[in-house]
Amino acid sequence: MNYNIKRHYECTTTLGMTVCSFDLDRWIQGFQNFWKSSSDDDDGRLDGVQPMDEDNAHSRMVKMLTCVSVDSLCKLVKEQNSVPALTCLINAYRAACHNDSDGTHKSETFSKILMFMLHEADAIFRKLLGISSSSLKKEAVLELKNSKKWLSLRLLIKSYLRSTLFLLNQVTDTEILTFSICRLRASIIFLAPFPSLLHKASQVLDMCKPYALVARLAETNISVHLWATGDQSLSSHSFLIIRDIASVFSSSCFDSCFVKTYKAFTSHSQFVERRLFEHIHFLRNSFVELCGLDVQKSSNKALICILHLAKILQKGWQTKKKELVKKICSWQYINCIDLWVAFISTNIPDYDLQPLLYMIVQIINGVALLFPGPRYLPLRLRCIQWLNCLSASSGVFIPVTSLVLDVLEYKITKDGGKPGKVLEPLSTIKLPKHWLKSRDFPDECISSAIELLSEHFAQWRYHISFPELATAPLIHLKKLYEITSIESFKRVIKRFIDQVEMNVDFVRKKRDDVPFSPKDHQSAETFLQAEKHNGSTPFSQYYKSIMSKAASRKTISNGKSSGKTGRKKMQHRNGMVGVTATEILKN
Repeated sequence: MNYNIKRHYECTTTLGMTVCSFDLDRWIQGFQNFWKSSSDDDDGRLDGVQPMDEDNAHSRMVKMLTCVSVDSLCKLVKEQNSVPALTCLINAYRAACHNDSDGTHKSETFSKILMFMLHEADAIFRKLLGISSSSLKKEAVLELKNSKKWLSLRLLIKSYLRSTLFLLNQVTDTEILTFSICRLRASIIFLAPFPSLLHKASQVLDMCKPYALVARLAETNISVHLWATGDQSLSSHSFLIIRDIASVFSSSCFDSCFVKTYKAFTSHSQFVERRLFEHIHFLRNSFVELCGLDVQKSSNKALICILHLAKILQKGWQTKKKELVKKICSWQYINCIDLWVAFISTNIPDYDLQPLLYMIVQIINGVALLFPGPRYLPLRLRCIQWLNCLSASSGVFIPVTSLVLDVLEYKITKDGGKPGKVLEPLSTIKLPKHWLKSRDFPDECISSAIELLSEHFAQWRYHISFPELATAPLIHLKKLYEITSIESFKRVIKRFIDQVEMNVDFVRKKRDDVPFSPKDHQSAETFLQAEKHNGSTPFSQYYKSIMSKAASRKTISNGKSSGKTGRKKMQHRNGMVGVTATEILKN
């Protein structure tokens, strides 16, 4: 049946009308009588989720449908707003969603029913209820709850929504899933009168691996699933429904979406390989966007999650137990830190998130110091990047030079080194031992250290205290320059020293000419504002060239690695870092 649905979906033509050769009125009346006999049961068979009984009258009547009769019913609904005809199609749609056919000859008919209902149902319901096609407010539906129009269509709408949700549990084709999600989103306001369906809709989007996890869709959150495990298009459309549910409906819906998406993110970030980085980043960014709907409430919940990370780190430092250290040095723990760094960096310019900033900085420093060896170079680079990101977004000075300079303390030599495999430090957490002997390793240490120091200094190159900030790093780098025997490294370090010293002289000269005292903090904040606007400092052009080279280096590295086939997956098995829904919902 999927093939026929997909064919109808791709063609997307207006359903034609063929002359009927049977008594359509009598057939519609049979459907109406069956509907009325079941309307007293709000959760009865018509809109339930169990397979239909093949021996009942309703099932037998659905199986009598042909393409000719479906076309006739569609015309009656579209041209005459026929509720009886719509009732027939709703019943047939339910049967089609439950795959209630007794042979392949029915698949084309069911596919036509599915595509018509998915295409037209929302517009038909809005037209019959007098709701604007552009309205996204749940009040538009809730205000009609006691009206005759609503009471006459209530069960039809509920059956359509339940059938569509059931369909998402059954279909495995990505294009059909994506299209169904889009059409369900169009009808999102109709979920307002049905809390149980709203809950199920948020559940549907929990799981985004439509092939391997389809059997679990009926038991867990469909929307969050499809968001977390689907391909790019399916995940994106699933997230739009999650966002709509969180923004359109009650505060409890936001809480539910927050908890479920966070749990989905943590569970799907346990094992990471290079090809999944982009998807993990999408999950992170979309979760941050969801939090942006209510930053205050999200920050309260983030505090619980960050405290949980801090407790794990604290126990790791205190006991140094292997399982705790392994849990900290895991993709799941690292991705959770990355998530909250992104949340804080995005929202701290407009909200008071200083407590979260302080906590996450302490955690990052704790992680970096817990794993000091050269094999943990990728982890240390991540920690420094996070600190630079938080500093840039918050405007708060966060020291990173000691962490960067520690990288330069690693034993750096090119003697006896082999080219080896392409070095991809940010695609892993802990380097294999053979990478430390690679010729690329010392290059990576020097290049990464200079890039991160340049980023750090670039943030403060206009600050009035830049000369003092640069003093200690310059002393350390000059000593390193003297003891380094590799000429290429000496050139890189010397150029960096020269550029920093030029900026120190520039700032000091400008500072000597100012009329205010060091105690005048307000005037100090306006120091070099004109130069900052024009980007006219000695360090600016150097920083641009460093970042350009870094981007080129990354592109070359990605090209080499993507050209390899049959390479072993780089992943790190780790323990669960879970926070219970109860703990989060307390806030």
